[in-house]
Amino acid sequence: MPAEPTLQTIEVETGDQPGASLIVLHGLGADGHDFEPLAQQLDLSGLGPVRWVFPHAPVRPVTINGGYRMRAWYDLLGTELQRREDEPGLRASLQQVLALVARERARGVPARRILLAGFSQGCAMALLSALRCQERLAGVAGLSGYLPLANLTATERHGANADLPVFLAHGRLDPVVPMAAGTVTRELLRALGHEVEWHEYPIGHSVSVEELEALRQWVLGVMAD
Repeated sequence: MPAEPTLQTIEVETGDQPGASLIVLHGLGADGHDFEPLAQQLDLSGLGPVRWVFPHAPVRPVTINGGYRMRAWYDLLGTELQRREDEPGLRASLQQVLALVARERARGVPARRILLAGFSQGCAMALLSALRCQERLAGVAGLSGYLPLANLTATERHGANADLPVFLAHGRLDPVVPMAAGTVTRELLRALGHEVEWHEYPIGHSVSVEELEALRQWVLGVMAD
């Protein structure tokens, strides 16, 4: 099979020779610009220079949207997110995300100073990828999402990230990814031994100022030397 195309990315560096990298994955139908403002909004100056990486998901037909082509990390086959999953699409994007991690390593950033984060579909991909990464990362942050291929997590996760710290946040009023999907993910990861910091907010399928501040504090903690 031909190699998957390299993801296009937007990159923001807060100083010369970044010693930490945050790879942030957008949600369905958005693109890397969606969370680009985080590079200015989240003050991570305590970490020294940081490289923010905002990849664009591939464009593909999305079944739940009538086959309309849009940026998506994988196809959505129905409204029950964790049933009838697009396993081939998930696994293709998994390799592309892990390639981004490998690129940061090649640039000289230690694995323990690389963090994956994502919103909605991007949350799903961040969790899927971080748990399978062969080097211990700083952590993984998931906003308004869920864990895909959940029944395979215990056997497929890599031992290097068996103790990976996890940040999860969800809106109690989310009509797109119900909060129950987030709480199920939280309990599954805790059962596997992960330390999960959980936050919930009275919002829908969106991100709040309070949520971003909680995320900032958590990132500073897990990225600390």
